[in-house]
Amino acid sequence: MVTMYYYPACDTCKKARKALETEGHSVTFRDVRAEPLSEDEWAILLAEFGSTLVNQKSTTYRGLSMWLREAEADAQLLAQPTLMKRPVLQDETRLTMGWGEDVQTIWLT
Repeated sequence: MVTMYYYPACDTCKKARKALETEGHSVTFRDVRAEPLSEDEWAILLAEFGSTLVNQKSTTYRGLSMWLREAEADAQLLAQPTLMKRPVLQDETRLTMGWGEDVQTIWLT
């Protein structure tokens, strides 16, 4: 079972979802905006990806107050979950972020 942490309006998430379903993966979807992650769940992702989990190129990030831009990644993600680079995919043994060729190679085998 694969869990995808995503935002439904994200085009990259839509591509990943379609590819995973086409490949026959059983996927559970977790909309980070509708069903926010707990501090403990964010801690796991931040331990793996660090501050790169925050998409600093996003429109949402550019709209943050200066105070929040200078805050730690966990505070930014708790305040605005859609700042997360997406999708994040997790199963029993793997945890990946994004949908680049390297991640596709991992999941589409």
